[in-house]
Amino acid sequence: MEELCAPERPEETRRSSRSVELVAVGAVAMLVALTIVGRIPDPEHRGFLVLDIAVGLAAVALIPLVIRRPVPGAIALAVLAVFSPAATPPATVGTLTVAMRRPFRTALLVAAAGTVAHLIQGLWQPIHGLPFLWFAVLDVVVHAALLGWGQGAQARRQLLESLRERARRAEAEQGRRVAEARSLERTKMAREMHDVLAHRLSLLATYAGALEYRPDSSPEKLAKAAGVIRTGVHQALGELREVINVLRDEDVYEGRPQPTFGDLRALVDESRDAGTTIRYDDQVADATSLPPATGRTAYRVVQEGLTNARKHAAGHPVTVTVTGRPGDGLRIELTNPASANGTPLTPGSGTGLAGLTERVQLAGGTLDHGRMPSGGFRLEASLPWPS
Repeated sequence: MEELCAPERPEETRRSSRSVELVAVGAVAMLVALTIVGRIPDPEHRGFLVLDIAVGLAAVALIPLVIRRPVPGAIALAVLAVFSPAATPPATVGTLTVAMRRPFRTALLVAAAGTVAHLIQGLWQPIHGLPFLWFAVLDVVVHAALLGWGQGAQARRQLLESLRERARRAEAEQGRRVAEARSLERTKMAREMHDVLAHRLSLLATYAGALEYRPDSSPEKLAKAAGVIRTGVHQALGELREVINVLRDEDVYEGRPQPTFGDLRALVDESRDAGTTIRYDDQVADATSLPPATGRTAYRVVQEGLTNARKHAAGHPVTVTVTGRPGDGLRIELTNPASANGTPLTPGSGTGLAGLTERVQLAGGTLDHGRMPSGGFRLEASLPWPS
């Protein structure tokens, strides 16, 4: 019965639909046959045997129509029920099918039609020993029960479909959030690794350039520069290995030590050792109260600024000014004159400042960079520092 009254499913194959129809027709035909046989012993109904058989065959033939088009099929079966009780089982099935598959108003009209048809049937073919009043009460109760059963099953099915759809949407949303989180995390990793490797490789390029343009240096200076290059290469290889490990396992990134504001001076000294003249002015009050995230962002700003200065203005002095106090924010400014030939020492990807801008904005600050009227370059960042 559930298969008969279930909603049509587009994904079902034609063979499956035919199987459902055959089962439904066979079951209803058996009920019709039992109804006809049950009326034969009653002499009053024996004269309607031919009519019962004809109506029963017509009703069974309409079952496929009920499956495909419930409302017309149920109305046709209700009309047949006027002439013979042999159509009562198929008409009952038709009413239940409409109640399970159509809106309440339509189902109510079909149930009312079935009720009226059986009332007419009861008037001209009364059941022996059952008063018409009780027959009418049973008729109304049965059709009301069919209507309630069908509408309840429909509401339950719709609720399950709604829950399944919500589950599918929640799963899709969860998958989208996970994908976005992974993408953001890998972007964060790539930006972090770019900052580290770009800084390290620009230092190596600076030392290599010194060896190339000063071949007349003393053996001691050449050996020292070669040693620095070798150390830098080892460090770059180690950081590259970290990049590969991060791409293989995201958990590696979480345990990777991050720079702080206190590492700024070491960063400046490292660039000075590479030959860059740096004027470092630190006017930060109570640096110990600076939030770690803000200090890490400040470190990356200075690191990117020094890296770009070595790339695009090699051999020129750089001025780094860091000022701030709790409640007033942290301000970082790097300036350097323009390069004479305009040719960068090492090629750049063009994404460093874009990534740095995003990093500063995520920290709640602003980043400004560009050419100065004098021809030099200025990089300025403002970061929040709550009191």
